[in-house]
Parts: sequence; structure tokens; C-alpha cells
Amino acid sequence: PEDVWGALPARRSAPALHARRMRLDGTQAFALPDEAATDALGRALAPRLGRGEALCLAGPLGAGKSTLARALIRALTTPDEDVPSPTFTLVQFYEGRGLPLAHFDLYRLTDPDEAYEIGLDEALEDGAALIEWPQRLEGRLPPDRLDIEMALDGAGRRVRLTPHGAWEGRELEF
Repeated sequence: PEDVWGALPARRSAPALHARRMRLDGTQAFALPDEAATDALGRALAPRLGRGEALCLAGPLGAGKSTLARALIRALTTPDEDVPSPTFTLVQFYEGRGLPLAHFDLYRLTDPDEAYEIGLDEALEDGAALIEWPQRLEGRLPPDRLDIEMALDGAGRRVRLTPHGAWEGRELEF
């Protein structure tokens, strides 16, 4: 199989991720050495997310999607916010500080139209969306989005960020 990640520097020796600053121009791929680094990325994305925008979170089970989602949601709401998985409800709604957020889990969907039937359009009109399993939308993704692909890498993870629309050129620091 093709290695879609390319040669990325491993940073497992450092106990914590050093501050990283990047401009989201094209795809950026890098290592997240531990859960704290995944959490930091989620918290850093929260203030960058705007109305009408989506974060599309892909990757296998155990790759850190839940850690990133919880950090993002808690950064938008409160540090002790209860963040259940939307696996069975398909969508969870949060009243963020100034930005409502809908967290979609599309794993059980069989048709892209179902995402819009459960409120994806309305979520983007009123606030922002965090979409897990975005591949279920089969090319009908929101135009202003950041694609986040996560993969396991030994004890850590690798992440690839691909900006689209309003996310192009946005600064990110974590």
C-alpha cells in the first residue's frame, strides 16, 4: 500500500509538543507524540472556527478523533463540558461561547442526504460543524472546511490538515 503520510519527523522523545505555528496553505502533515499534543491541537482549532465552517475529522478508531473533538468542544464551551460521543444520536449540539457547534458522527449513515436531513445545513447557517466520518458525504462536503486526517503512529499519532475555502491561509498556533 502507498504511504500517504510521506516521511515525517518522529518527535516521540519530547515529553510535550513544542509550540508550533503554521499557516494553513495546502496540506500540512506532522506528528502528535501524545494525547496532550492531540488535546492542544483541538484547543488551538477552537478559536479559529467560524460560522458556516466545518472541521471534517477522519481516521480509524483509536486514532485520537475523540480526544481532539473533546478538546475542541471544551475550548468552545467550558472545561468541564460533558462531551458524549454522537455515535448513537448522530448529532450533539453545543452552545459555544459566541458560536453554536453541532458535532456529527456520520458512521451509520448510508446516504449523504441523511446528513442534511439531520440538520447539517441548519448547523452551518447558525454556527459551525464538527463532522466525524466525512467520507460518508461522498463529495458533498461544506466548502469552508478543514479536513483533519488522523492515523496511529506507534504510541503517538500523525495528523494531516488540508484547508478549503475560508480555511486557506489561516494561522494556527499550538
